[in-house]
This record gives sequence, C-alpha cells and structure tokens, in this order.
Amino acid sequence: MSDPYFQQLFAERIGGSQYGKSTDIYKFEKIKRAKRKALSDHPERPLLDFGIGENDRMAAEIVRRRMAEEINLPENRGYADNGILEFKEAAARFMQRHYGVTLDPQSEINHCIGSKTALAMLPACLINPGDVTLMTVPGYPVAGTHTRYYGGEVYRLPLTAENDFYPALDDIPADIRRRAKLLVINYPNSPTGQVATRDFYGRVIDFARENNVVVIQDAAHGVLTFDGPPLSFLAVPGAKEVGVEVHSLSKGFDMIGWRIGWVCGHRLLVQAFADVKDNSDSGQFIAIQKAAVTALDSAEIPAEVHARYRRRLEKLVSTLQGCGFDCSMPGGTYFLYTRAPVGTNDGRDFANAEEASQYLITEYSIVTVPWDDAGAYLRFSVTYEAADEAAEDALMEVTAERLAAAGLRFH
Repeated sequence: MSDPYFQQLFAERIGGSQYGKSTDIYKFEKIKRAKRKALSDHPERPLLDFGIGENDRMAAEIVRRRMAEEINLPENRGYADNGILEFKEAAARFMQRHYGVTLDPQSEINHCIGSKTALAMLPACLINPGDVTLMTVPGYPVAGTHTRYYGGEVYRLPLTAENDFYPALDDIPADIRRRAKLLVINYPNSPTGQVATRDFYGRVIDFARENNVVVIQDAAHGVLTFDGPPLSFLAVPGAKEVGVEVHSLSKGFDMIGWRIGWVCGHRLLVQAFADVKDNSDSGQFIAIQKAAVTALDSAEIPAEVHARYRRRLEKLVSTLQGCGFDCSMPGGTYFLYTRAPVGTNDGRDFANAEEASQYLITEYSIVTVPWDDAGAYLRFSVTYEAADEAAEDALMEVTAERLAAAGLRFH
C-alpha cells in the first residue's frame, strides 16, 4: 500500500515523513504485552501488579456527593476558561494549611486540567528554538517533549544514588547554562522517592538566579511525603521570584481521573501560563472544580491517602528486603525504586532492568516498571487493589513466595 499524500507533511517534531513507521516498542507497551502473555500462559496464576501508577480507590464520598450536586446546576454548564475563583481560593487555603505558603488566589494561582497539561504548556511560555530545558532523569518526560516541539533542546540531569537522587547542578557545562531557560524538578521525586530539603531548594534558587533560569517544580506527589513534614518549593525564601510549583489532586486525593490541579508562584509566570492555557483549552468543568474545593478543604482525605500508602510501602519494603533487594522506605511518593537484580541463581543474566522486569512478568506474573536511565532499577507501585489490610498481607505473602522461587541474584 502506498503512503497517503500527507505522509510527507507530518511535522518533524513527531517524526516527519517517517511518522507511524517506527517499529520501536514503548516501554509500557512491552509491559502490557508481557502481562497479556503471562495471563495467557498461566491463567491460574493471578498477576501481582506493582506496575500500576494510579490510585486504587475512588475519590472520597463527600467529593463525589459534591460533584453529583454541582453537575445538575445550570450555572456550571459553561466554559470555565482560566478557572473559578472558588477553586483558586481553596488552593490558597490548602497551600497555607499544608505548607505554610501564602499566595494571592487572584494572581498567583491558576487551575490546570491536571499537572500533565501544565507541564506541557509551561515550555510554550519561555522556549524558543535553540533554548535548553534542564530535566532530571529518570522522570516524567512531558515538559521535555514539548520543549522539543518548540525547537528547544533537553539536557538530562541523571539522578543517581551516589548524589542522593539530586541533580548535580554544578556539573552542567557552561555552554548549556548559557542557553538554559527552564529547570524542571520533581519532589517528592517520581520514581526515586527522594524528598527535597530546604538546602537543596536553596541551591536550586541560587542556580536559577545565577543562570537566569526559571524553575518548574512538579509537586504531584507532595501530599505523599513520609520523611518529615511536607515541604513546598515556595516555602523557601526566594523561590517565588524564580519559578512556579505545579500541584495535582490525583495522587494525594484519589482524584486520579478527574484532571484537576493548579500552577502557583510568581504572578508573571502564572499569567503567562494562563495566557497559553487560554489559547489551548476552555478550562476544566466547573462542577469538577467545585468538587475539588471540597477535597482541598478536607484535612481527612489526604491524611487517609497518606496513611494507606505509607502502610503499604512499609510492608513492601519488608517483603523485598526478605527476598534480597537492597531497599528502604522512600521519602515520598507511592513508588519504591530499587536496584534491579542482575540475574538468577541458576545462571541467567539480565543485561538491564528491562530484562529483569520482563523475566518477572513472564515467568512469575510479577509486574514492575524498569528504569535504565541512570542505572538499572525497578519501580514497584503500591497502588495495587486490595480491599483491606488482610488482603494487603496476603498479597505480600504471595509476592515473597514467587520472588523466593525466582532465585534472584544481586551484586
């Protein structure tokens, strides 16, 4: 079959004339295929799915009830554009209560249709062809993808255990610093689980000032902070002068599919985001924003989510340690990031984390996500479905049995 006439018209940013012809398989597609094979080959063996990155519970009943009320009100039917003041005020109250950060809801906060859209739009505010976005890896790639869409470049900052999973800002070459406009960070960090310190944020602020760089701090996992009290980038003096922080109700409020969050920080950066957003979408459904107000004003909802995932992580750490993994409780997120096994005791070798992950899925129906960006690591998520603590304990028992049978070998 010949190519359609428009095969030559695709933009270079998505592959140009070769768009749709690549045979490369995306990491998560490989995982899906391996899961299907495991289910087909071993229908009697339930999947132990630690690869999921979505909350396992529905939003709280009071949030769903508010949504049910608001969805029938005619005043909520229209375009929300850059958001309703009621939501912005609720976000400001949450930032004050949870982080001790004072923000003007009118000018320093703007809603977004989930943090993904914010990370996609923010590069449009600053990146011109030839500009550089500094991004930590492993990590969420969206801001980098859109940087390239605008003709910019991405400079990767590896997060290694040797550097406590912080970027080595001092190692960035001078020519990269000169062209850099954005520094994208994410703490609590997905997938490593590291949390930021005031000292680290202070160094980020100094770096931004010295190099004329704008900081985007992705705080999607902010509620899920286990090592000390939660810390906002904006709580550190000087942060608001150099950047913005992106928040989400997905992870910490069980609103994973509702697509609601906010960008906050320097008023001019928030305004720039709002201007780009105004030309990209017409705002999240007002009923969802109002349901989110109920969530943000509840201290109980994030506390319950926090307790659930902390408990599950503690159980998982104990289970994996008993099976030879060198791991410890993460500082935050609902992910456990741990070095991948290098092979099995019967002589099989794994060249990387992806091979280890595929082996565990196909041979033992244990699903993890491999990361080979900065060393070979596996990411376990504790967002598996379990009705109660007894079900969690039963899952851990089966996990330990299968891992013991796998006979994994570590350095």
